[in-house]
Amino acid sequence: MTNAIEAEGLRRDYSGGFEAVRGISFTVRRGEIFALLGTNGAGKTSTVELLEGLAAPSGGTARVLGHDPYRERAAVRPRIGVMLQEGGFPTDLTVAETARMWAGCTSGARPAGEVLAITGLTGRERVRVKQLSGGERRRLDLALALLGRPEVLFLDEPTTGLDAEGRRDTWDLVRALRDGGTTVLLTTHYLEEAEALADRLAIMHRGRIVRSGTPSEVTAARPARIRFTLADGVPAGRLPLHLRAAEDNGWVEIRTESLQEDLAALLDWARDNGVQLDGLDARSASLEEAFLDIAAQHPEKEEAR
Repeated sequence: MTNAIEAEGLRRDYSGGFEAVRGISFTVRRGEIFALLGTNGAGKTSTVELLEGLAAPSGGTARVLGHDPYRERAAVRPRIGVMLQEGGFPTDLTVAETARMWAGCTSGARPAGEVLAITGLTGRERVRVKQLSGGERRRLDLALALLGRPEVLFLDEPTTGLDAEGRRDTWDLVRALRDGGTTVLLTTHYLEEAEALADRLAIMHRGRIVRSGTPSEVTAARPARIRFTLADGVPAGRLPLHLRAAEDNGWVEIRTESLQEDLAALLDWARDNGVQLDGLDARSASLEEAFLDIAAQHPEKEEAR
């Protein structure tokens, strides 16, 4: 089986006629990290809940490890791990008690201490859940999702509340899980996170997938940027004609579809004319730029029916 997750024409309607998911189709290959992104209300969580088997689709089909996750839940649930946005654990239990309770409900659970160690909660076993920081609660959520050694792991906003170090540690853990053969589907509002982790991704807007592919494929539609400042007395108008750009507060910014060629031309011109390019920065378009471009091209009012 090549694909761990398959969605075909997937729909989810709520009472009152609201369409949260509007006929989307995508696949997640075995052993890859797939990020599902979108603006607020795009339908990401509704989609993930269908794949987790928490609700039946209003139309279309979902398959996880070859099974319908809702109708064949008994075949799917022991093989997946789920990290929700909110764990909802009893707050008066300690971390260790919570892990042991969850392990008792998990088929083939690994030792509780093992998952607490790999998620950085060693030493916090006797702390009550209500006394944990927001970031520590997210680590506990992740630890419990890993108890059953899942073949497919669903992560809904996994690093919310984590500091920069905790976020990087979680990234390393997710990569290690992928390298060990686990398929990971995650939703995140941190575009840097998706760009750093995802092998492939899809961007949703108003219940539809509007762009998908590898991070580089998604950003390829946006021009690259070259940015620098020129010394006093060197106007931007001296640049070669095809590189000319307006100055903004002393900065010159060139947008280009041919980053390597135009950067080489700029550096040759600067060398030949003895011009210093201060603060030179050249980079491909970011996922954030592509994301904001999608939001601008699909304004909310177009979907307000």
